[in-house]
Amino acid sequence: MTPTPFVRPYRPADAPALDDICIRTAHNGRDSRPVYADPSVLPAIFAAPYVHLDPDLAFVLDDGEGRAVGYILGTADTARFAEEFRAKWLPRVADRYPAPAGPPGTPDEVMAGLLHDPERMIVPELAAYPAHLHIDLLPGWQGRGHGRTLMRTFWRALRERGVPSVHLVMATANTPARAFYDRLGFHVIETAGLDPADVTCLGRTTREDPARP
Repeated sequence: MTPTPFVRPYRPADAPALDDICIRTAHNGRDSRPVYADPSVLPAIFAAPYVHLDPDLAFVLDDGEGRAVGYILGTADTARFAEEFRAKWLPRVADRYPAPAGPPGTPDEVMAGLLHDPERMIVPELAAYPAHLHIDLLPGWQGRGHGRTLMRTFWRALRERGVPSVHLVMATANTPARAFYDRLGFHVIETAGLDPADVTCLGRTTREDPARP
């Protein structure tokens, strides 16, 4: 019998798989390994801190045999998460990924700069969207409806916490991801401090169907 994939809560044993998924999808939706000297900096920013600080808002796509092949991670309170990132997460990884001494000159240094600046997550125009998320699936699991299932699971968890809306920040160059978010009812949030050529901010209600009251 063919295994049936399903969405389930994150388990600590999933951590290596989540790091791998992040690395293999982090460069505009593609494999980051050809771009970074040490791509492990990417999950240190975009995956591991979420399961460390907000494990109850982490869900994985299980391939039906116990292996995580996709995930959705996030926080219900971005301002609180940024504070805890600096106080509780950054001390765990700062020595391995030191902040660049000057303007970043390599992709690794750009990411190290982001790691050491969690306050970048606090954008005034996003205040009405207190939660934020990251979602990634391995290429072979994309385009099969699993991303929508992961999103619905995450929205439901936010609604249970009384959170009305959520945002995400994506690489503008990742046009397939943008099409996915558009289909799910996300809309652009204009921000003054972020370059739209580099990143796009999107938001939506946590209701199942944003068109319904």
